[in-house]
Order: sequence, then structure tokens, then C-alpha cells
Amino acid sequence: MMSSESEDLLKVENLSVYFGSRSDPVRAVDQVSFSVPSGQTVALVGESGCGKSVTSMALARLVPEPPGRYESGRVLFEGRDVLQMGREALQTLRGNEISYVFQEPSSALNPVFRIGYQIAESLRLHRPGVDIEKEVLHLLSMVGIPDPESRIRAYPHEMSGGMQQRVVIAMALACRPKLLVADEPTTALDVTIQAQILELLVRLQKELGMAVLLITHNLGLVADIAHSMNVMYAGRLVESGPTEKLLLDAKHPYTRALLQAVPRLEKTSERLQGIPGSVPNPGSLPAGCRFHPRCSRCEERCEQEEPELLSVLEDREVRCHFWDE
Repeated sequence: MMSSESEDLLKVENLSVYFGSRSDPVRAVDQVSFSVPSGQTVALVGESGCGKSVTSMALARLVPEPPGRYESGRVLFEGRDVLQMGREALQTLRGNEISYVFQEPSSALNPVFRIGYQIAESLRLHRPGVDIEKEVLHLLSMVGIPDPESRIRAYPHEMSGGMQQRVVIAMALACRPKLLVADEPTTALDVTIQAQILELLVRLQKELGMAVLLITHNLGLVADIAHSMNVMYAGRLVESGPTEKLLLDAKHPYTRALLQAVPRLEKTSERLQGIPGSVPNPGSLPAGCRFHPRCSRCEERCEQEEPELLSVLEDREVRCHFWDE
């Protein structure tokens, strides 16, 4: 995604995160670059196994070393390189300036502690001196949990999946982060609750003025939320640009295939078009374009030569030999 450096809260430059040995690496994230401007929502989109979650974890250096290895690149948060930070600086960054909302809220919450205690943990660490109980009640109200005075004493199993996810969001917002990373925040929820959680994220992003990086496999979720989007496949970005332009005129065959897989209310009689095959194993990537074994547009050049990520039009980037055909 292209933007002016002065506006960027987060700037990722040629980030590579590998696993395994140096002689035979598993390239989970391979030369990825994008930025998140202050106060905006940016989407990182792709199927499971494309490297989205590893990318998001690397932003706060949460990928454990070993088995992971930060092979190259920089992660600049307000101009500071996260990958060069020491332990104390990382502790200040995590949860305080960059917070995460993960999928499966039941797994993110500790089943043996009351939710009030779990929300208060980050307050004790990063906001000493604050009235903890008052702030926890305020956070529960902010995320739309009814009767927070009684809910503060509840255990996670006493709440629905939607309420659990609201608690996880409250935990993430406890220290007023500048960047919220939402990694598939609606995956385990039914459609109605998904819409409520997305509306909540949009409202909170505007109220708090924070930036949001939304990780998802569903392009249908980003249309009304993200200012811009980055499409990821097999560890690399294949297309980036403003959300509206990209959804209306996708240039990469993978992006177009993802769009064709999104259900549409006005076309209930049409069969959804899936993408044949599956995302390649990052330890055994195909030669040439990494999408070519699944691409209907594939030609001999695609099998032999990997395309570069090109700046096209005014504000778009695409990795395809035939993007303009």
C-alpha cells in the first residue's frame, strides 16, 4: 500500500519471517511491504495459510525465536524499528501501543479468572494509578456489554461467543492503543454477531482515533470498513490499493477469484465459484508465479518467471505479468 511516510503510524519494509533451517527455509512471510496510516483501517486479505497471521504477529515481534526467524526487513512503528527493540521496549509496546484481538475468543480468555480481573491485568501493567474498577466498568460499557456491574464478576464460560469477543476487544482497548490488530475477529461467530462486532470496531476506531489492521479471508467484510487493502498469497503481497477501487476493478486473478467466492444477495440462484486447488506449502513453493497452478489465466511465462510487485495506475500495486489484459 502506498502512502506518504509522514502519515504512516506503521510502515513494514521488505519483511521476511522464515521457519526451519537456513538451507531449506519455510518462507511464511517473504519480502512483504505495506503501511498503516494513523487513524485509518487497513485490511490484509487472503486464504488461510497465506501468511497473514504470521505477518500480524511480527508487527510486535510476537513470533517466537526459534522456531521463527526474522530473516530481513524492518517494522517501523512511529519511526522506531520493532525488530531492533530490547525486552523492556517491547513490553511497553505490546498491549500499550499495539494491541491484538484474536479469533476464537474462548481461547483468548483464561477460563479460571473472572473477566474483570483479566481486563484489569493490562491496566495494572501499563496504567498505574488509574481507578481500575471504574475503568474496567467503563471499558465494558464502551464495547456494549449490558449490566457491566454484574458482568465484571462473570467467568468466560458464562458468556456467549459474541460477549466473549467484546470482552477481548475491551482488553485490547484498555491502554488506548494507537494500533489495533484484529486477526479474524469474527471467524467463530454467527452472521448476526459478526455484523455487530464489525460495527463495534468501526465505531471504536472513529471514537478513539486509532488505526486498525484487519486480518481476514473474506473480502465481503472489508468493503465498508477498510480504507485500503492488501491481498496476500503464499507469503507475498499480490495486490494493494484503495478498497473501493480494488473491489470494483481487481487486477490480479487471485483477487478476482476471492471476489467471485463472496456470496451476493442479488444472485441467490448462482453457484459460488471456488478457487481450485489450495495454497502451496511455504516449504515447497512452485517456480514462477506462486499462484500459477490455480490460475485460469496461466501461461508458460507464469510457470517460469515470478512477477515483480509493480506500481500501476495512480495508487495501485499488483504482482502479475498480465495485470493490464
